[in-house]
Amino acid sequence: MSENKIVIGIGSDHAGFELKEYVKETLSKEGYLFKDYGTHSEESVDYPDYAHAVAGEVSSGKLKYGILICGSGNGISITANKHKNVRCALCWNREIARLARLHNDANILSMPGRFISKEEALETVRIFFSTSFEGGRHQRRIDKIDCSVE
Repeated sequence: MSENKIVIGIGSDHAGFELKEYVKETLSKEGYLFKDYGTHSEESVDYPDYAHAVAGEVSSGKLKYGILICGSGNGISITANKHKNVRCALCWNREIARLARLHNDANILSMPGRFISKEEALETVRIFFSTSFEGGRHQRRIDKIDCSVE
């Protein structure tokens, strides 16, 4: 294991559990490193618990990136985006994932466990983590995201 490898926080609710385990098992063989925040079974749980766990670590800087999976990908993404400095993008294919990194500097990938194939999920993760932020005009836009609006 390389010292330069980035650990990716990963979490899901019960609807995303099977896909989380598949992604983790398959991509670990390719050298990806994961810290699993749960859930650890298909027993019904509340997605905010796992979104807050991963997003809190990204927000604090303890982790650089995360992956979150729930049934639709929406609830877990909405929750993660409540955290300062988190840009969680709901992605279901390669191009959406590429643009999330390239233009939005997304640092958490959210996927819809009930609406994405295992193969598409793997490709989505691979492209998300192999794409760099483009910067430039996009940085100006990113700088406008974190603010207190009443």
